[in-house]
Amino acid sequence: MATRIKEKTAKIKANADNRPKASVKYVRVSPTKVGIVLDTVRGKAYDDAVGILMAVPNKSAEVVLKLINSAAANAENNKGMNKHDLYVAEITVTQGPTLKRSIARGKGSANRILKRTSHISVVLDVKE
Repeated sequence: MATRIKEKTAKIKANADNRPKASVKYVRVSPTKVGIVLDTVRGKAYDDAVGILMAVPNKSAEVVLKLINSAAANAENNKGMNKHDLYVAEITVTQGPTLKRSIARGKGSANRILKRTSHISVVLDVKE
């Protein structure tokens, strides 16, 4: 079994440069909220992922939909692939810089407001 895993990882690494990808940085949505949406589309076919994201009423779903469409356009225009043969191979979110704001409270004190940002990246691949 270990040899099969080594073969698969070698194949993925050899194909890594050919896979279409897209990323967006500094999205003003918390990474935890984006992660919930990403879990619903990870590993799905392109058409299924687009259908799911169009039905989800989150702000982060709109951003992820645009990102997946951008990666599919990269596949069609730059790599010559058919976007209906693609699936979401990898999709990740990392935390970006946090905007720190404060709001006035009683007796001259203040509370901290953390406005979090996200970096989202997606890699598509061809179904086999």
